Amino acid sequence: MSTTRPYSPGSPEPSGASGAPTGRQVRTLSLVGQSGVVPLARDFARQALYEWGWLPAATADQRAAAEDVLLVVSELVTNACLHAEGPDAMEISCDNKVIRVEVSDRGTGQPAPRTPHRAGRPGGHGMFIVQRLCLDWGVVRTPGVAGKTVWAELGAPA
Repeated sequence: MSTTRPYSPGSPEPSGASGAPTGRQVRTLSLVGQSGVVPLARDFARQALYEWGWLPAATADQRAAAEDVLLVVSELVTNACLHAEGPDAMEISCDNKVIRVEVSDRGTGQPAPRTPHRAGRPGGHGMFIVQRLCLDWGVVRTPGVAGKTVWAELGAPA
């Protein structure tokens, strides 16, 4: 589901706000001026997954959940590269068995899955993949500030 909420339902505050629930772990990566940002972001996310115990995965479901996180990271960063002026930063956080990925850029566009989705055609699959893999996703815009943050949340396997 695509939303314009700054955070998912039930979250008391946006990412990075004071009073975040205990146990929330956050990692931030600056991507301004970097080259090879997609593999850089994936490696950064993979390291966070190791630190948080999502990797190494003990089961096929756990491995699939970790791979889904890495795929969503790739899609959000790629989308910022293709449709904005490139990503500025990526934040990945873990709380209560939910991984949240946020990618900030200076673009003005509104990401959305291409409709109708045509699996056989090249290109245009990124936000469709994000929509299918995630519990929720959306876009945050700060009034008076150029750009946006696209966020997505994925759940851990049961």
